[in-house]
Amino acid sequence: MTTSISSPDTFATLNISPEIQIAIAKSGYHTPTAIQKLTIPPLLEGHDLLGQAQTGTGKTAAFAIPMLTLVDPSKREVQVLVLAPTRELAIQVAESFKTYGANIKGLKVLAVYGGQEYEAQNRPLKRGVHIVVGTPGRVMDHIRRGNLDLGTVRGLVLDEADEMLKMGFREDVEWILEKTPPHRQTSLFSATMPAPVRAIAGKYLKDMVEISTRTHTAAAETIGQRAYILRKTDRLDALIRILESEEVEAMLIFVARKMTTVELSEQIFRRGYSCVALNGDMAQNMREATVKRFKSGEVKFVVATEVAARGLDLRMVSHVVNYDVPDDPHMYVHRIGRTGRAGKPGTSILFVTTREKGFLQTVERETKQEIAVFPLPSTEDINDRRIARFKQKITSALQRGDLQFFEEMLLGYAKETGVSMLSIAAALVRMGEGASPLLFKETFTEQRRTRRVEERQ
Repeated sequence: MTTSISSPDTFATLNISPEIQIAIAKSGYHTPTAIQKLTIPPLLEGHDLLGQAQTGTGKTAAFAIPMLTLVDPSKREVQVLVLAPTRELAIQVAESFKTYGANIKGLKVLAVYGGQEYEAQNRPLKRGVHIVVGTPGRVMDHIRRGNLDLGTVRGLVLDEADEMLKMGFREDVEWILEKTPPHRQTSLFSATMPAPVRAIAGKYLKDMVEISTRTHTAAAETIGQRAYILRKTDRLDALIRILESEEVEAMLIFVARKMTTVELSEQIFRRGYSCVALNGDMAQNMREATVKRFKSGEVKFVVATEVAARGLDLRMVSHVVNYDVPDDPHMYVHRIGRTGRAGKPGTSILFVTTREKGFLQTVERETKQEIAVFPLPSTEDINDRRIARFKQKITSALQRGDLQFFEEMLLGYAKETGVSMLSIAAALVRMGEGASPLLFKETFTEQRRTRRVEERQ
C-alpha cells in the first residue's frame, strides 16, 4: 500500500503526548531520523507496517514511540508485545520503551528471555505489566505456563524478523501471533526482505504500509572504511599498531569463533588494554555485566561473535574491527553498522589475507563504496606518537606545579654525586617505564617486510 501520509520534520509536529515529547528530547533525539519520519505517522494513524531498516537507524524509537500511545496505564494488562530474536536485543528494546515512556505514570515494561530464572519474570507478570518484550521461546513458555495472556494486546512488533526466521523461530512466531487478537496493530521490521518474511507479512499484516530506508546494501556515510591486507598470523600485531596510532573511544572486534573471543581478548589485555570477551557460552548475568562495563567506559575493547553482539545498541562505539572476514557482504554492513550512529563519525577496519581480497571487491561492488587499503603504522610513526604523549605528560605535570620538594631532592642528589640533571632526568624516565617500555619494539611483521626489501636490492 502506498500512502500520502506526510513526514514530520520535528517530533513536536507529531500527535504524541507531552510526556513522550519530553522523554524523547532528554534521550538526545531532536529531529526524527529517516526511518522515524517514514514510520511514526502511519503507525499513529493505525496502519500495520512492514519496514526495511538496518541497525543504528533509530528503528527502535520508530516503533516504540507510537506503541506507547496505545498503552492505557490504568489497565493492568499486556497491551504491547515485541518479539526479538535475541535476549540482548530484547533487553535493549525494553530499555528504550522505559526511556521514551519515562514520564508515563505507572508504566510497566518487562523483558522476558531465556537464561533468567522464571520467577524473576513471573512476579512482575502477576502484578501486571503493559509492555512485554521477549524472545519467541520464552514468550511461548510463559503463555503455556499460564503466566502471560495476550488476549488484550493492542500493538505487536516483530523486530529483526529476518534474523528470527534465520534462527528457526518461524513456527514459534506464528504460534504466538495466533494467540493475539485479530484486530491488533502489527509492525514487522527486517534488515532484508526474503520470501519467508514477506509471507508472514502477507498473512498477518492488514491495511499495510511498506517503507524502506535503503535501496541497496549500503554502509552509513558517517563510517570511514579501510582495509589492511596481511597474514592471519600478523593480525594481532596489526591491531595493536592501530590502537597505538589513533584515539579509540570504544571498539567492537568481531571474530568467527567463540573460543577466539576469549583467546584474543586475553592477548589484547596482556598488551595493556582493557578488553573482555562476549560470546553465547557466557552466563546471562556475565554477558549483561560485560555490556554494562562497555557502555560505562570501564572497558574500551570487546571481542565478540556476530550472534553475541546482535541487537546491542552501543551508540558510543567509535571503531568496529572485522578481525575475521564475515560470511557475506550483508553481515559486513550489519557489523559495521554498530558505529557511525546518530550522525557521529565512525571507523570500520577490515583485515583480509591475499586470498580474501575477492571478498573486499565483493563488498565494494555490493555496497557501491570504495574501501581504501592502508599500510600499517610503522614503528617510527608509533614511537613519534608515544614520545609526543610522554612530552604532554611532562607539560601537564609542570602545569600542576607543587614540585619544590622534588626539585630540592634532585639538586641535592646532583650535588652529592656530580651527575648532571639531564642524566638524572633520563634515569627517572627509564625507572618510570617499568614493564611498559616507552618505545615500541620492531615486530616480526616489520622484520619480514624489511628483509624482503633488502633481498630485492
